[in-house]
Amino acid sequence: MISVKEAKNIILNSTQDFGVEEIPFINSVGRILKEEIVADRDFPPFNRVSMDGIAIDFKEFSSRLRSNRQLTFKIEGIQAAGSEQLSLLNSENCIEVMTGAVLPNNADTVIRYEDVTIKNGIATINIDTINEKQNVHKKGKDGKVGEVLISENKIISAAEIGVLATVGKSTVKVAKQPKVMIVSTGDELVGVDEVPLEHQIRRSNVFTLVSLLERLHISSETAHITDDKPFLKEKIEVFLKENDVLLFSGAVSKGKYDFLPEVFDELGVEKLFHKVAQRPGKPFFYGKTADCNIFGFPGNPISTFVNCLAYFYPWFYKSVGVEQKVETAILGEDVSFKPNLEYFLQVKLESKFGHLVAFPIKGNGSGDLASLVNTDAFIQLPKKEESEFKKGEVFNIIRYR
Repeated sequence: MISVKEAKNIILNSTQDFGVEEIPFINSVGRILKEEIVADRDFPPFNRVSMDGIAIDFKEFSSRLRSNRQLTFKIEGIQAAGSEQLSLLNSENCIEVMTGAVLPNNADTVIRYEDVTIKNGIATINIDTINEKQNVHKKGKDGKVGEVLISENKIISAAEIGVLATVGKSTVKVAKQPKVMIVSTGDELVGVDEVPLEHQIRRSNVFTLVSLLERLHISSETAHITDDKPFLKEKIEVFLKENDVLLFSGAVSKGKYDFLPEVFDELGVEKLFHKVAQRPGKPFFYGKTADCNIFGFPGNPISTFVNCLAYFYPWFYKSVGVEQKVETAILGEDVSFKPNLEYFLQVKLESKFGHLVAFPIKGNGSGDLASLVNTDAFIQLPKKEESEFKKGEVFNIIRYR
């Protein structure tokens, strides 16, 4: 049995390169960017009006203010957004301007409509304190032509979509997603739409895994194989050739029908470890072939859930070049845990005085799938000789909500 740290290091040293594909930018949310996005011109590309109002020459305004003259300006025209740039022909006049429009030539300051009275083509400024170049978004302030606006390996969100559109990137290079098959085993499992007999339960772990992968924008297929070793071997041999990743739920422990470790060995899968010093999720198998990574999660629901988050997620992020941030929380109450194992404890998270606090929630063991509904994360309590973890201590957490 190896430690959690050793298991994670082995997995992170077995990452895959799935390659790069080019897709329509509008379909790229959640994908991993695989190119730098560069400004194709200055942003904004012109001195941009940022308030509806009038554009004036600030020097003329200052001169009138000093000599106590009227702050009235004849309107020469209207500069609409999207129209060609006008020029202020007389510094004693003004031009009405709309948000998003080009600032007219010979004007440098915009006064919003709320501070102006317009009557009979004359604009009267009703305030005497304005700042030169106010309400003007200066050309190139957000980025100069050639500057990197989005770096490679960024997870694309709605914010990045706007930038991609702005620079004219109708297609974008992203990391390809792995081809994943999620496999459940066991004669006790029936379909979601079936009525189970007293000795049966409905399949649930595979759909939990499907949803966890969807959070990473990874599509997956599912399969169920009964506890028949020759049939298991036949199906898995095909799956190994057709997929980048196989995720199994169940059949990796010591039961008489837990055939997967034997089948993996017979099919030439290199076993990198089997069993990790943790609770839940101890009988965890990890191995690989030349082209496929195999994650054999224990069949108990919480074990499958935590191992996917603690191992598959970091493996995937490293494979596509994303640095995963470690998050911590303060333990909200004392915890006693006697087994000399690393403990992934379910917790409810609360923000108190600017700190994230994790309150343990007691479930009914690793088979208590319903307990996940009332919790937000796992807090990772390290393996140690003493069994007490004190309120106020800080530990890593793995969020799932």
